[in-house]
Amino acid sequence: MTSRLRLVGLTPGRDGGSAPYPGVSGKAAAAEGEREGEAKRLEPPRREVTDLGGGSEVVHVPWFVPREEAWEWFDCLDRTIPWRRPDIRVFGRSCPQPRDMCYVADEGLTDLKYSGHQANAHSWDEFPVLKDILKVVLIRSKHLPATSGSGEAARKRLKVAASQQQHSFLLKHGSLLVMRGYTQRDWQHSVPKRAKASSTRINLTFRHVLT
Repeated sequence: MTSRLRLVGLTPGRDGGSAPYPGVSGKAAAAEGEREGEAKRLEPPRREVTDLGGGSEVVHVPWFVPREEAWEWFDCLDRTIPWRRPDIRVFGRSCPQPRDMCYVADEGLTDLKYSGHQANAHSWDEFPVLKDILKVVLIRSKHLPATSGSGEAARKRLKVAASQQQHSFLLKHGSLLVMRGYTQRDWQHSVPKRAKASSTRINLTFRHVLT
């Protein structure tokens, strides 16, 4: 599933609307980003592995793809994906879903249903860029489910139901988070709403669906 959080009237930091680096703006920020991106490309992506216990594990790759490649993905997805913001039911009340979304699945899979909404599946063939991104994720991480994001940074939170135990991961532009083992079964995961988000973020979540 793909999701997008869009704030009307704001543009991503790379265009100078909001600087991606504190205290740096415009061309200086772009130059700083290019230098940092070049440095990152010279070494393998850093992987942070968190053992959650009980057979659950999370792998966080802060710089999964180079900065400019992630922006190319972002621009293409922002233009070509048919984003929708459907109404869902929460605690018995109907309200707009807080994020735009699009559901893409293999042929033959059942439609996605959640919170009183049924999302019809699009074909992978409609969006070649998504197929290319999935190939990159599978080749470089070899695991699903995986979440890749571009644009505004966001914090992913994992917690155990009825427990105070939780972990938080900052998902930056071009990052990847892989949930291994029993993470999907035993841990609740979410991206909490933020009041101070300054630009758009696109999040891609890839899952194996057992039928």
